Amino acid sequence: MALQQKKLPDSAESIISAEQMFLASETDLYVASRSLKAMGHPLRLKILCILAGGNEISVQDLVDLVGTSQSNISQHLSILRDKGILGSRKDANKVFYRIGDEKILALMETMREAFCSAHD
Repeated sequence: MALQQKKLPDSAESIISAEQMFLASETDLYVASRSLKAMGHPLRLKILCILAGGNEISVQDLVDLVGTSQSNISQHLSILRDKGILGSRKDANKVFYRIGDEKILALMETMREAFCSAHD
């Protein structure tokens, strides 16, 4: 279903205020841009799709599930963690990752609905 947008009049009164924008501040725009850029890499998106199930997963299990080297996975996990997308905890010699923000889980669900044909 296509979204219908209202055509705004050309008058000065129709200028959209900052409060009416989805992302109202420069800081919000910057944070969103950095986060979306980090999420936009195919391997990082695959990691997020695995973690979107809500479980904590160890680095080694992610290596096995994604099918790449541990150093490669660790680099991508570091990027996602640095952007605040992932949370982690260490248990003995294992590190476990999870999606660190409920808003990211909601975004992942929206992306699933928008892009995945077999989500029903």
